Amino acid sequence: MSLFRSTLLALTLTGALVAGAGRAAAPDNVPKVDIPYQQFTLPNGLRVVVHTDRKAPIVAVNIWYHVGSKDEPAGRTGFAHLFEHLMFNGSENAPGEFFTPFKAVGATNQNGTTNSDRTNYFENVPTTALDMALWMESDRMGHLLGAIDQKTLDEQRGVVQNEKRQGENQPYGQVWDVLGKAMYPEGHPYRHSTIGSMNDLNAASLEDVKTWFRTWYGPNNAVLVLAGDIDVETAKEKVAKYFGDIPAGPTMPQPKVDVAAHTVDTRSELTDTVPQTRIYRVWNVAEYGQPDLDRLELLARILGGGKSSRLDRRLVHQDKLVDSVSAGVYGAQLSSTFLITANVKQGVDVAQVEAAIDEELKALLKDGPRPDELARARTALLAGWVRGVERIGGFGGKADVLAECTVYTGNPGCFRDSLKTLAEATPAALRATGNAWLGAGKGSHTLVVKPGKRVPLVEDPSVTPAPFKTPAPDPRFKTLPTTVNRKAGPPMPSQFPDLKFPQVQHATLRNGTRVVLAERHDVPVVQLSYEFRGGAAAAAPGLASFAASLLDEGAGDLDALAFADRAEALGAQLATSAGQDSTSAYLSALKQNLAPSLALYADMLRRPRLDPADIERVRGQWIAAIRQEKANPNGLIRRLLPGLVYGQGHPYANPLNGTEASVAAFTRDDLLRWHASALDPRNATLVVVGDTTLKDILPLLEQHFGDWKTEDAGHALPAIPTVAPPARTRVFLVDQPGAVQATLVAARLLPPSTDPATVQYDMANMVIGGDFTARLNMNLREDKHWSYGARSGASGAVGQRLWTATAPVQIDKTGEAMAEMQREIADYASGTRPASAEEVAGMARLMTLTLPGAYETAAAVLNTIASNVLYGRPDDYVFRRKAEIEAMTPAQVNAVAKALDPNGLTWLVVGDLSKTEAPVRALNLGEVTVIDADGKPVVKQ
Repeated sequence: MSLFRSTLLALTLTGALVAGAGRAAAPDNVPKVDIPYQQFTLPNGLRVVVHTDRKAPIVAVNIWYHVGSKDEPAGRTGFAHLFEHLMFNGSENAPGEFFTPFKAVGATNQNGTTNSDRTNYFENVPTTALDMALWMESDRMGHLLGAIDQKTLDEQRGVVQNEKRQGENQPYGQVWDVLGKAMYPEGHPYRHSTIGSMNDLNAASLEDVKTWFRTWYGPNNAVLVLAGDIDVETAKEKVAKYFGDIPAGPTMPQPKVDVAAHTVDTRSELTDTVPQTRIYRVWNVAEYGQPDLDRLELLARILGGGKSSRLDRRLVHQDKLVDSVSAGVYGAQLSSTFLITANVKQGVDVAQVEAAIDEELKALLKDGPRPDELARARTALLAGWVRGVERIGGFGGKADVLAECTVYTGNPGCFRDSLKTLAEATPAALRATGNAWLGAGKGSHTLVVKPGKRVPLVEDPSVTPAPFKTPAPDPRFKTLPTTVNRKAGPPMPSQFPDLKFPQVQHATLRNGTRVVLAERHDVPVVQLSYEFRGGAAAAAPGLASFAASLLDEGAGDLDALAFADRAEALGAQLATSAGQDSTSAYLSALKQNLAPSLALYADMLRRPRLDPADIERVRGQWIAAIRQEKANPNGLIRRLLPGLVYGQGHPYANPLNGTEASVAAFTRDDLLRWHASALDPRNATLVVVGDTTLKDILPLLEQHFGDWKTEDAGHALPAIPTVAPPARTRVFLVDQPGAVQATLVAARLLPPSTDPATVQYDMANMVIGGDFTARLNMNLREDKHWSYGARSGASGAVGQRLWTATAPVQIDKTGEAMAEMQREIADYASGTRPASAEEVAGMARLMTLTLPGAYETAAAVLNTIASNVLYGRPDDYVFRRKAEIEAMTPAQVNAVAKALDPNGLTWLVVGDLSKTEAPVRALNLGEVTVIDADGKPVVKQ
């Protein structure tokens, strides 16, 4: 439910990049895109911002409360985030899960998040369900306290504590707690992390909760944004109806801006179970809304924000000291963060890397950026903005941008001020800003995380908060008469918008490539994906993925750095990736730069350089990334599970990214042979979605690809053998010393995506674990609060699909949680607890009513068409699938649910073996084998 970010990463998703990319003017090679809005304020102080966008029959509802972890008193850290969770547990007039009515109407992008400065709640709903959404949001704003009891508090406290464990269980997961204390002095609101301490969470009382609500959650401390299929007059009527009678709360003062800039450089170190040393260098810089923050965003992009940035050129390409390096700015209300991160190559002296970073930074501050660097950085940022504003809601969508500006600056259009700063920025201005915040006398902190034993961080003891009494409500605000009978419950719609999917057009190029086009004219962007059959299953382990990653490392007349410069200058995004059954080459191009972007795209596909030096550089990065995967519980599971379930030798058994040994062995000739055979245009499809027409795009495609031929005889697609389920359950354990969670996965195989019953299997999965409200999550998270979330799902595949049920759980509940998962799956598959008519109907509504909002973006349309191409589905498949779901019966669902027979499950448990092995063996589910990170049995000494 909640997205946790520490203070230092508070606005990673919607912070400085969005704030620094407001759009009223732009360079000539970037289209001008704005977010027009209107606003009004209710008598009770609720501020409302409205943006009209009629492209889809949905409305984004996004409400921000101006309260975050910065407002927590000593002894109550984590309280804002805990309260975010509590507000999803029902209100006085809508008891039960807050999600339930939203699932019934097909809401999408529903979530809540907390950071240092604010708490927000958001969802996209069909236009006909707007009244329901406003009723629900207003009920928890005005009628929450009676629904919060000790049981609810204890339940959500446990969920939050597991969320904290989940974060800490990741590689480098202790960093943000350490940096918060290093960057901010005692008493500063940003010193502690948003998620808080276990001690403080345990100390929170029911009266604390109620005092917090009365203090911060009044309408006069909130901003509501409605974006999409809505106009201001409709918004005025509906918002006044549902929110107007809610009394205002007190007007609480905001903490004073305190950047807490350092005057000297400091450093610290810690050890963690990580595969390589990582350097973090951090400065405190200008707060949100300051022009300097926008200029620093440009500076960060030039320094370390792209593949050809200064730090990449020096540390990755020239000196070969690191596997990756980045620089970024993260904006917040009281103080922002300028952050450089570098993953040091094994065997390289950390001091040498730090010295090189310092040299590049000082050179940039001394002379400022070159005009061409500034132009490229500006274009890249603004192109990202153009793509981002296609979405009305969700993380970083238009509703988020308007709400953020309103809460932090009081001006919903503050993004336009940021654009003006970006458009007018000069090399001299960036030089001056950089020196003001990063130059001499402006201290930073360097944290070095080295491989070693993870030592638990010692939490501060919980202290008793100072006495606090909620101030009186602000008398300036008044209420409107009550017009809603809340006892009648939320107003549920009886009609819903129809599913709309763009008409698909077809053509064929001279080279045999089929072209599929769907026009979308919402934003001036064109997206293309060249889909080639075969993928990783048709190549040596890791070869397809490794070779695909090299295609944009220089092509035609451009070496790797020049290629990256050209893409950035055009505002284009290019990437190639390999899945199990196909390889995809992607281009997102600004419409006005489509022709030169296509030329670059064609070179990438047809004339990759595959220079030996680039191969070796990327090989080192690739092997480092594999080691990082192995250190991450989820990454390790992705690598190991296919081999355990499909069996060694099966085309699907190998990790997509290969192994250290396989990647180390690839030669340039291997890559050239793969390119000549795998990228065969004769058996490929080019999917195009965006702001173009067949008449306009075909001549360009013919120009760049019409004469593309391959001399190879063709890419032989592998036969995908059918795998019989194991005779009995098998359990595999992987040791993760020091882990505070165990990640549990149960897996088995389902029929291919082309199977006639595929949609029935999808529905069967929804009931057991395909949604927040499904059985596994409601058991392990909401009932027992042993986990932050439990899910299940099946990947798409030409061969048998891999179905998994996954739950990260607190490590002292490993055995009990595993038993619960086994029981839930067994009861479902055996028919002891079959899918009920209510469950099937509810999941059917969820799967179908979300469809009108599911295709809001061109990327969603493109991915669906590409999937249809891969599995040989008709153009109208989305409509056929919808009809099949609507007609599905519980009997059909329960018939296919038998395929989840728990007697043939393969279990994989990643956690501290000293705490997981005994309880897992005690379950007697089947043969237990301890394996290492490569899947090999561990022989006990």
